[in-house]
Amino acid sequence: MSAPYYAVIFTSLRTEGDQGYAQAAERMLTLVQEQPGFLGVESARGADGLGITVSYWSSEAAILAWKQHPEHRAIRERGRSTWYAHCHTRVCKVERDYAFQRQT
Repeated sequence: MSAPYYAVIFTSLRTEGDQGYAQAAERMLTLVQEQPGFLGVESARGADGLGITVSYWSSEAAILAWKQHPEHRAIRERGRSTWYAHCHTRVCKVERDYAFQRQT
């Protein structure tokens, strides 16, 4: 990935129990990888249920197309009604990025 590109930062606090969450998350990961403009994703969730997922996109138009995808829209609604006690989405333009990798 070379800048500029966009990052969608999704933070969430899960409710207790799976209630189909793992299966839906797996489906969304498969589906998003097919979307034009999708560059990648990183995700982590703590034992306390707090999660952060950052997806990377080539353009704001690609982000909007994903947001409007019917299957993704349905899963977002289920997230609000069932899986999340709280969630927050931020969309950012990445102007620069830096990386380091230790050589062995």
